[in-house]
Amino acid sequence: MATEGTPTGRGASSEGAELGRFLRARRTQTRPEQVGLTVGAGLRRTPGLRREELATLAGISIDYYVRLERGKETRPSPSVLDALARALHLGDQEHQHLRELAARAALPHSRLRSSGGTPIAPEPPPAPSRTVRPHLKLLLESMRPNPAYVISRSMDMLAWNPGGLALYAGLDDWPAKQRNLARYLFLHPAARTLFHDWDRQITSCVARLRATAGTAPDAPDLTNLVGELLLKSPDFAGLWERYEVSGRKPAQKTFHHPHVGTITLTSQSMHVEGTPGQRIGVYTAEPGTPDHDALLLLDMTAPQPNPRSAAPSSGTTRAQP
Repeated sequence: MATEGTPTGRGASSEGAELGRFLRARRTQTRPEQVGLTVGAGLRRTPGLRREELATLAGISIDYYVRLERGKETRPSPSVLDALARALHLGDQEHQHLRELAARAALPHSRLRSSGGTPIAPEPPPAPSRTVRPHLKLLLESMRPNPAYVISRSMDMLAWNPGGLALYAGLDDWPAKQRNLARYLFLHPAARTLFHDWDRQITSCVARLRATAGTAPDAPDLTNLVGELLLKSPDFAGLWERYEVSGRKPAQKTFHHPHVGTITLTSQSMHVEGTPGQRIGVYTAEPGTPDHDALLLLDMTAPQPNPRSAAPSSGTTRAQP
């Protein structure tokens, strides 16, 4: 039987609750037959696995697993985490997310400080910088006609070249501070017709947000966005409840763009060195192909941002002779 670790206090921290939410979501979405269990003819009131079934499969006590799922046990040993991952048939990305959640759940118990004799948790770390360094804006400009942009961990558009903004048809109608790729996918009326595989895109988007928010559950930049989308989009709320953290977006995307027609592009995402939380996204097409011709047209016809009115970290413009 796997070692169960050290019991903690009665209350559940937000990090411990996040660990419990992830376990419950994966348990309720794992069918008994997927893990080799025989299902009787009677009606099962519990979707997926029962708590006692998962505990037995993982080789831990039912009481201990219940405490884990309720966020009251926040220091499971590595062997327990590995046993649960095997029992739930987690993929590598999901297994790593489970480890990260457990590591964060243990932090408040090792970093409590006292104020007037009352233990309180340390302040959460500040949100990553939203300032885009000038050389990155020059890099975006040098990538033209390939659409390119810089986004934050919460998928806010922080900087872009003309094609990077124009590719998402209608996004330029929103104020710069409102431009967010997750918000666009779920709330902009043009998004459903722009993406050839909109259902796949939104599933990948929520999985990425879930993975990020799970390890920073109290970060305002993430909680504000998630709260807005939970309120405004039933599609987002349904996917969020599933707590999926795996599923990479496809390398190629097909857009049905209202100005340049149907275009298939290859996407690439890169972390910005020295600025945690920022990523560069770029779309390319083979030169000489109709898709590349469409990129040239998109770049030429895209609105050029006014450097005098644009926010310091938003947009790029080609230097005028």
